[in-house]
Amino acid sequence: MSTRTGRDVLGRGLRVLGRAIRTEPRLFVIGALGSSLFGLLVIANSYVVGAVIGHVVVPAFSEHRAGTAELGLIAAAFIGISLLRVASIFGRRLGAGFMQFRLQARYRRAVTRRYLALPPAWHQRHATGTLLSNANSDVEAAFVPIAPLPFAVGTIVMIVAAVVSLFFTDWVLAMVGVCLFPMLFGLNYVYSRRMSPRQIRAQQLRGRVSAVAHESFDGALVVKTMGREADESKRFQVHVSELRDALISVGRLRGLFDPLMDALPSVGTLAVLLLGAWRLQTGALSVAELVSVAFLFTVLAFPVRAIGWVVAELPRSVAGWERVQAVLAADGDLAYGTAEAAASGPAALTFDQVHFSYGEDGRGAEVLYDISFTVPAGKTVALVGATGSGKSTIASLAVRLVDPDSGTVSVDGIPLPELSEQALASATALVPQIPFIFDDTVRGNVTLDRDGVDDTAAWRALRLAQAEGFVAKLPEGLETPVGERGTSLSGGQRQRLTLARALAGRPRLLVLDDATSAVDPRVEAAILASLRGHEAGASILVVAYRRATIALADEVVYLEDGKVVATGTHAHLMATEPGYLNLVTAYEKAEHAEEVTA
Repeated sequence: MSTRTGRDVLGRGLRVLGRAIRTEPRLFVIGALGSSLFGLLVIANSYVVGAVIGHVVVPAFSEHRAGTAELGLIAAAFIGISLLRVASIFGRRLGAGFMQFRLQARYRRAVTRRYLALPPAWHQRHATGTLLSNANSDVEAAFVPIAPLPFAVGTIVMIVAAVVSLFFTDWVLAMVGVCLFPMLFGLNYVYSRRMSPRQIRAQQLRGRVSAVAHESFDGALVVKTMGREADESKRFQVHVSELRDALISVGRLRGLFDPLMDALPSVGTLAVLLLGAWRLQTGALSVAELVSVAFLFTVLAFPVRAIGWVVAELPRSVAGWERVQAVLAADGDLAYGTAEAAASGPAALTFDQVHFSYGEDGRGAEVLYDISFTVPAGKTVALVGATGSGKSTIASLAVRLVDPDSGTVSVDGIPLPELSEQALASATALVPQIPFIFDDTVRGNVTLDRDGVDDTAAWRALRLAQAEGFVAKLPEGLETPVGERGTSLSGGQRQRLTLARALAGRPRLLVLDDATSAVDPRVEAAILASLRGHEAGASILVVAYRRATIALADEVVYLEDGKVVATGTHAHLMATEPGYLNLVTAYEKAEHAEEVTA
């Protein structure tokens, strides 16, 4: 790394520390005052030791006696200094510890809130493991230097006071300190410059290992069933080995630096003893002063290293901070309005000349072209189309997981961006293709601790989702734990539980994105029949491919390559649209073949 880059990292690191100090000034002051008091007590202790040696111990040996009063005074002095040092250490660690943990908690919450505010499209562009690393290890790394920071500030106070006291004691010995301290700071600077690229690379590799590990654990079922354990282990080993090598490189440099930091004060102590013996012989220095200065140099090594700890962690702090800031500065928020929708009754959904493309700022490939259709209040509309025709994208637009590039999506005539966040969440509900079950009880998964969703509402939702029967047969009913991702349930049961979760909130518009594909066709028909009844009280937009399901819809919207080709009843489209006829009959043939095979 060049000198300019090293200075840049040092400058950015100091700005991160400045930001932290401005955020928690009181805790920093407590820690810095405690550390400064500790440093001054170290100097005072060295002079007390010198006074004891010079005025008590040496006379006691020469006169072969020790006064009780003198010994009591010595004990009182050491006990007093020790108690003050305990108090200073307590203040330093209390301030530093609270400051570090509060900053980490603050920014973990900030990152999490930012994740919740950013749209799904942003999350899809970032690996889950990387996002976990941002919220955990990157936040932790950003504030690692906070722990030794007050100690380092107190050390600077101690060094300044030590140099001043040395000049008052003996200018020759003071010159040793004047030479030693710049060498210590210079060594720290060189160490920081060499450590910076190593720490940055190690932090980046931590995020990469986290991403690979999360992907492997998340796809454990695929890995096991496909017999790819060895290959996945090798893939993980490559990244872990890179991280190991990076951390070994950090450790080697630290292993070289630490002995040098320990050696310099020892060399200074040796120089003080040699020069001090000469000054003692010339009468320019007393025994007490020589012992004080020598003792001071022996205890300087550990406090001075606190500065090295801060400087050494600055590159890692900068790397973590910049990764955290990349999340906090990410754009793409969905701004909400203040409009409120009707409190009850089925809602009408309208798509008006909607265009949509994936990619940042709509610069990706366009997947929807001039989409226009309506789901009348209280009606059921089926979206039918081949894979990749845009059905799931329309489902996401309907509940405003994403916004269109152009055109309008509205509920009851109100464009979705004009609705308040609470109004939109209350009016619409999406049941996705892949059900997600929390590691909780059935009750927890259905109610989500929402206000107004009690056991009565939960059982009503389970009944509409045709899940009441299997839940009632579970060992503990609503209190039955379902395991992580619902491992104790079948695929169809998970889908019905997810549907019940959406229904428990009494949405006015229900969007089903192929949400019943894992259930038996007869059960699916029963679910849709119950949803079409008055008890559900919702309009329904359903992505469907089974003929029996499609036939239950009041109207069908037929898609091809992101365009609405035709709308009408199932019977009308079967008679007038050859592509629709071929698609639906192809689904039927595939289902029949599966039944024959079974």
